[in-house]
Amino acid sequence: MSRAFVNEDAGNDRPDLPQLPVPAGPNLVTPRGLADLQARIAGRRADLATLKARADRLDKLPEAAAERDLRWLEARLKAAVVIDPAAHDLTEAAFGLRVTVADANGTETTYEITGEDEADATRQRIAPNSPLARALLGAQPGDVVTWTRPSGSLDLQVLRITRADP
Repeated sequence: MSRAFVNEDAGNDRPDLPQLPVPAGPNLVTPRGLADLQARIAGRRADLATLKARADRLDKLPEAAAERDLRWLEARLKAAVVIDPAAHDLTEAAFGLRVTVADANGTETTYEITGEDEADATRQRIAPNSPLARALLGAQPGDVVTWTRPSGSLDLQVLRITRADP
């Protein structure tokens, strides 16, 4: 028989999925972020168990995706370095703390500097490597920082620094 008619993937019941990139270096997390990461792992393990318990397992893609997600989450957990915001005094902006700023119009906004996996713009949670967090880190109340944005720079006055809710 000609090799042209041979299915080279025969017997390979695991689909190839692209791996999720794991950032190099430590994964800074707050205690809340660590708990969230652990909950996500538990949830994905439960999903995988449900998928493996299906009567009809011809489609292996959902299982492969769950296994890939678990590998990524476990790598993030292994690299996790917990930084407790309670260890910081409130004299300057630091990881895990909330920073309230005002723009030139007097509009106040409070941002929380969190780990990459916790960042959520809708909740004003920003990653420490974001341009805004880089501008805020180390700032003290009364300081004016410049947030360099694609739409132009914005000066913000740091009003207060507080601890985030657990």
